[in-house]
Amino acid sequence: MLCCMPGVAFVPALLVGWSSAAFIISYVIAVLAGHVEPLVPYISDTGTKPPESGVFGFMINISALLAAITMYIRYLLIEKQNESSHFVRSSCNMFTLCMGLMGCTGMGIVATFQELAVPSVHDIGALVAFGSGVVYITLQSIISYKSCPRWNTYFVCHIRMAISVISCIAFIPMIVFASKISMTKIDWTPGEKVKSY
Repeated sequence: MLCCMPGVAFVPALLVGWSSAAFIISYVIAVLAGHVEPLVPYISDTGTKPPESGVFGFMINISALLAAITMYIRYLLIEKQNESSHFVRSSCNMFTLCMGLMGCTGMGIVATFQELAVPSVHDIGALVAFGSGVVYITLQSIISYKSCPRWNTYFVCHIRMAISVISCIAFIPMIVFASKISMTKIDWTPGEKVKSY
């Protein structure tokens, strides 16, 4: 089985490295091109205008693929561990994988449809990515607790649950603030009138 093959641990590390590079490279290009302010721009703003939009879209789509592979490896690992321990239902593991893959699909939508070109599709993709991601990591945290102490330490479970709780808390203001704004352009000056919809 793939999860028992030595060397698959590089995939999550590659995912983190590649995703970080995607955000950093598109940010640097956007700042150098003068498309965003250097101080804490909105993530999607750094991937809206060419040439950074192409880099951002390409790299985030690769990140979504790497995330899907990572989630599938985790699914296979839990299935293999579950053969001897029976700590979680196979249907729960499958549902968790499906939620993760939905999040990856949302990432692909965000990467493909730029924030200002097709804002409604971009926002739906972000909602699917972040919402499914929160559900996925919460379910993975629960599965981790169920597999203790044989397959996980309680320390790892507590860290996973802390990340889940922080993600759930952060998701709420994201929804609230995203529903309050409607962006039609990146550049705005204080004297400029805002068009309301």
